Amino acid sequence: MFRAFIALISLSTLVILVALPGVNRVAAAAQDKKQQNTKPQETAEPKETPKPIEPKPSGDVKFTAEQIVESVILVYGSRPALEQIRRYGVERGKITRYNAEGNPEEANYERRFVRGENLEKDKIRLDQKLPTMEYSLIYDDGKLWGMINGAAFTPRQDATADFISQHHHSIDSLLRYKECGATITLVGKEQQKGLDLYVLDLVDKEKRKTRFYISARSLRVLWLDYDEGPPGGTPVHYTRKFLDYRIVQQTLVPYRVQLSVDGRQSQETQVLTITYGVKVSDSIFKNPEA
Repeated sequence: MFRAFIALISLSTLVILVALPGVNRVAAAAQDKKQQNTKPQETAEPKETPKPIEPKPSGDVKFTAEQIVESVILVYGSRPALEQIRRYGVERGKITRYNAEGNPEEANYERRFVRGENLEKDKIRLDQKLPTMEYSLIYDDGKLWGMINGAAFTPRQDATADFISQHHHSIDSLLRYKECGATITLVGKEQQKGLDLYVLDLVDKEKRKTRFYISARSLRVLWLDYDEGPPGGTPVHYTRKFLDYRIVQQTLVPYRVQLSVDGRQSQETQVLTITYGVKVSDSIFKNPEA
């Protein structure tokens, strides 16, 4: 299987895969987990995961942003595999939100999606079940609307901004940077929280900037951060941590995501099941009042 993956990537990508220390993903994940303790963790992959050759690099080899990101894409499943396997999907889990006093509120969710040619063209339906009501948020053609008890409504401006922001400041924005016309820049290599990291900035066509912190050993995205706020207002700092990585249909997925706002944990998403390749009807994204 590893030879098949190598056939899908360019020569420049192959260079980094051979030279980057820790490209053996099983050993790398275990080492990262040792170092992190209670910090953003990575989970070792199943034993059947292929083990690429890990030669010892000589000297301080430097890589470009593109080489690093293309290798990250390969680790997550390769561009052709991600496009084919994740074209449709259904994800179910639990969302825990924390209010200003730190009290949690839990909701079950179901997320159905159709992958578009870029993030703007994605179709997403997020159904949430709260103790007092059930409602849906639907993203289609770059716009967001909602439904409560079968009736369409316009979400609050802050809810719309949060949904679209989390969609564009995501791992997917890095894995699909070429499709979205984004630019990537290597900030440098540094050590934080006992981890060796590649730090990259991504700026999309709307000038949204996301900073990614990528394990230099396993090439997994451990966390990202970004600043957003109303025009002329004080920007808010967001951090999203990705934990409990697992293999789903030959692609890599974090099963736990924590969101912090200005250093305070705001939300945690726990995935229970994900199934890719399930046909999703376009009708569930249509506004009945449009």
